[in-house]
Amino acid sequence: MKVRENSYRSIWLAGDGRQVEIIDQTRLPHEFVIVSLVTLDDAAHAIREMLVRGAPLIGATAAYGMCLGLVQGASDADIDRIAETLVACRPTAVNLRWAVQRMSEALLSVQEDDRIKTAYAEAGKICEEDVAVNEAIGVHGLKLIQDAWDRKGGQGEVRILTHCNAGWLATVDWGTALAPVYKAHEAGIPLHVWVDETRPRSQGAALTAWELDAQGISHSLIVDNAGGHLMQRGQVDLCIVGTDRTTASGDVCNKIGTYLKALAARDNKVPFYVALPGSTIDWTLDDGFAIPIEERSQDEVLWVSGKTGDGRIEEVRIAPETTPAANPAFDVTPSSLVTGLITERGLCPASRQGLEGLFPERGQ
Repeated sequence: MKVRENSYRSIWLAGDGRQVEIIDQTRLPHEFVIVSLVTLDDAAHAIREMLVRGAPLIGATAAYGMCLGLVQGASDADIDRIAETLVACRPTAVNLRWAVQRMSEALLSVQEDDRIKTAYAEAGKICEEDVAVNEAIGVHGLKLIQDAWDRKGGQGEVRILTHCNAGWLATVDWGTALAPVYKAHEAGIPLHVWVDETRPRSQGAALTAWELDAQGISHSLIVDNAGGHLMQRGQVDLCIVGTDRTTASGDVCNKIGTYLKALAARDNKVPFYVALPGSTIDWTLDDGFAIPIEERSQDEVLWVSGKTGDGRIEEVRIAPETTPAANPAFDVTPSSLVTGLITERGLCPASRQGLEGLFPERGQ
């Protein structure tokens, strides 16, 4: 996507064809900083500390992390060690495990001397596939926005509420939940996006708002608890969110607060869609409540970062010194609250039957 008239992806190979470069998302929206990943530890740090985040981008970064790890050794034991290091970085997003498993299988199928070359080729394929998949999600989701525009008689604008960041910064390019928004913008459909701030890390405020501003799309930042109010007053035409893991039965696990938006949408008869690549489906799980929920540092809740009037980036504490915090990073939205799933293969109900209809090769 475009940043200051230049096209970027969220991850790419450096000029030497070995190091990997990423956008440090912890520095946005106030600073645009590119970071080089040179070692396995660099890749693991980027995933764990959320310099990169979003299920598809975590997977892509893990794939390149496998490449970087092989520099220190490419034996079968080394592959197992590298894989274990990366999978341990974050427990909830299924793409991490999926990408590491795919890389491991590709590497173990060739001789040791060929493994570095094979690793970079396979990681490159994963990234290119991600771009194509997300653009396809955008094409299929565009139909929903077009339908909403048609229902309004071509008047006003289509008002979309999203939660967290599921744009191009969460993927290699295009995004999941925002891909239909970008396609609708290209098609000339007037839009307004309600952007949840998404506490505690404020990915909506810091990332989604930054993305939409860069693309010239009308949007407003709202506090996390404002969505229900807007729906009650008829100011939301549809909700589109992403997901870090989707069960085979259609339950979705996404950033904390998603469940409350789905409840409000159901009560106010607002369509609630979830956009996802097939790689985010965990075919081994039927029950969303079996998904491990990452518990992150309480400091993310107790402290906020911002830019002062004189341009300094500072962190300030917002709670009493002795107050502790709980910080579950994700919640589960049952399939019964999801209007439909938007995938690279089309739209389907949030159910095993619906998903297997699009992905018959995964059916039992």
